Amino acid sequence: MATNTVLSQGVRNNLLALQDVAGQSTVVQQRLATGRKVNSAVDNAVNYFTNLGLNDRANQLSSLLDGMSNSVQTIQAASKGIDSITKLIQTAQSTIKQAQADALANRPTKSGTALSTAAEVTATGSSLKDVTLNKVLGGAAAVAATSSTAGAVGIGAGASVALTLTSGSTTYTSYALTQTSTVRDLVAEINKSGIATASVDDNGKLVVTGSGSNTLQIGVGQGASNAAALTSAQAGGSNVALGFLAADATTGVASAGGSSAIRSNLIQQFNDLRTQIDQLAKDAGYNGTNLLDGDKLSIIFNEKTGANQNKLDVQGTTMTAANLGILQASTTTSATSFNIQNDVDLTQASDALTTALASLRSTASNLGSNLAVAQTRQEFTRNMMTTLQTGADYLVNADQNAEAANLLALQTRQQLSQTALSLSNQADQGVLRLFG
Repeated sequence: MATNTVLSQGVRNNLLALQDVAGQSTVVQQRLATGRKVNSAVDNAVNYFTNLGLNDRANQLSSLLDGMSNSVQTIQAASKGIDSITKLIQTAQSTIKQAQADALANRPTKSGTALSTAAEVTATGSSLKDVTLNKVLGGAAAVAATSSTAGAVGIGAGASVALTLTSGSTTYTSYALTQTSTVRDLVAEINKSGIATASVDDNGKLVVTGSGSNTLQIGVGQGASNAAALTSAQAGGSNVALGFLAADATTGVASAGGSSAIRSNLIQQFNDLRTQIDQLAKDAGYNGTNLLDGDKLSIIFNEKTGANQNKLDVQGTTMTAANLGILQASTTTSATSFNIQNDVDLTQASDALTTALASLRSTASNLGSNLAVAQTRQEFTRNMMTTLQTGADYLVNADQNAEAANLLALQTRQQLSQTALSLSNQADQGVLRLFG
């Protein structure tokens, strides 16, 4: 059978106060234990769910940050690959320069017959070389030099004089010479062509050397007009007067040097460098993505989807020697190779390497720009995560100093409430004295 215990109003009030203090102490102790003032939606629904949302976005950004870090490393791996390929191409340039340094062995050279005699040397008191250089070109026939006249080569009496030089697909034509021009002027005009160089040796012979390895056609002619003079030059009409053959204008002068052993030895060296370019590019990947092998890299910057998603697409390029325009070294000229024995081919190969370096610089610049964007967004994402986490914590975290002070105050109140309750009970015990 239940019984009811009657408490006095003073005891009941003090008991309620004690229970209230105990409840508050429990809350404060929980805050101190968890470090949070909001542990569930019951504590503060708005702050609790806002905290969850902010932390959820921070967690999503954290996952994206891992992808950004991998993307940064992928771009850096490709950049390092380009740096190394650049060094290989620079080494290849040195190989080409070494081959070009041996060019003289492979250039067509024509030495005519002597244009002056020992008798002219005696008459003029000059060397064979100087006598030849001072002779004029014109005249119907050759004229010997004397102490008072320079003499004449005797290329013909036409009013116009033409010079034509052809090397490969390049032709140089000049009408600058006249009947009164000297052999010295002819030498200077040939040297202006860029196709060949000329000089007169100590034996009084005109020597013409091609600037490249291709057959060199040399023609001098005279006629009543420029057109007539050119026709004559193309047939080598005045070549004989200069100590050359008419065929030197039509058939041309071929290289007498043959194949250079030095150049032949450089073929394998150059091709090995070319192979290393291909292999190095294939090894420049990171985590399965290689921007130098044509792969595409997508860097996602935010947690949204669809049109609201922010990302950067970095399209790689297939970096091979062939794609860079670097042909194989060979002893023949084709669509895929250059003739290392040919000066023109060597010049084109050198130009191709220079162009390849320019292409690499452009690719490196593009990668550098993308890397800067990725690193900037990476830093921004880290800062945004800190902001989100700080804001989320601010909504639910407890102030430990304040809560510790509250607990101390509640403990003091608890002790006081217990004392008050004891006093109230003592007041009720006064009734017992009436039965003493």
